[in-house]
Amino acid sequence: MFVVTEYQRAVLLEFGRLENTDLKPGLHFKLPWAKVKKFDARLMTTDARPENFYTSEKKRLVVSYYIKWRVKDVEAYYKVTGGDEVVAADLLSKPVADGLRNQFGRRTLHDVVSGKRDELMAEITESTNAQAVRDMGVEVKDIRIKRIDFPEEVSNSVFTRMAADREKEAREYRSSGTAQAEKIKADADRQKAVIEAEAYGQAERLRGEGDAKAAAIFAAAYSKDPEFYNFVRSLNAYRNAFQNKGDLMVIDPQSDFFRYLKDPKGRAQ
Repeated sequence: MFVVTEYQRAVLLEFGRLENTDLKPGLHFKLPWAKVKKFDARLMTTDARPENFYTSEKKRLVVSYYIKWRVKDVEAYYKVTGGDEVVAADLLSKPVADGLRNQFGRRTLHDVVSGKRDELMAEITESTNAQAVRDMGVEVKDIRIKRIDFPEEVSNSVFTRMAADREKEAREYRSSGTAQAEKIKADADRQKAVIEAEAYGQAERLRGEGDAKAAAIFAAAYSKDPEFYNFVRSLNAYRNAFQNKGDLMVIDPQSDFFRYLKDPKGRAQ
């Protein structure tokens, strides 16, 4: 008796001849001299060794990639690989590498690095899967690029050029930012000048209106009692003129300045 698990596929051989090419999961019986070959039917991952590919611009790239695959036709898979995963991975890597080489050769560096990588991988997966199913009984589910590098001998020059390009781009951004900052500053200064001018004009207008109202009030008060108004003004003049004890004033005693000192009613002498 023997058991085939849910994640296994198996074939039954008698004297090296295939007797059953697709044993289903479960409990099975066999003759003592018969042999059972089991292999994993789950999704497998093959990390291919890095390959050198050339783009349409004749630029050499070192590409690392992996392949996702699983067994679809048990009989064809066993006949080609003997159920050996290493053999299957090696046989599968060759058509994938050829497909990548052809796809890279028709595309630019920008396309394979970022621009059209998804389209590229979809085409390779589709073409490789058809060939793998036909020749090996293997279904290719996905092919993905892990890394793309420049050859070591040109990496330094490439990185130096990339750094120079980025520095040039940074300078352009800084120059553009400085120009924009100056423009914003000039606009802010202009707005400030306009606001200050408008505020000054409004303040002068309010001050003029206030002075006019004050003059009107003084005029109204003066017209009601001119003599009292003159008396109050004279008192203010005396207070301002004699604030300090050391003040000295040379003036004609008959001047109108002393009129209210000589006569409370301010009559002329």
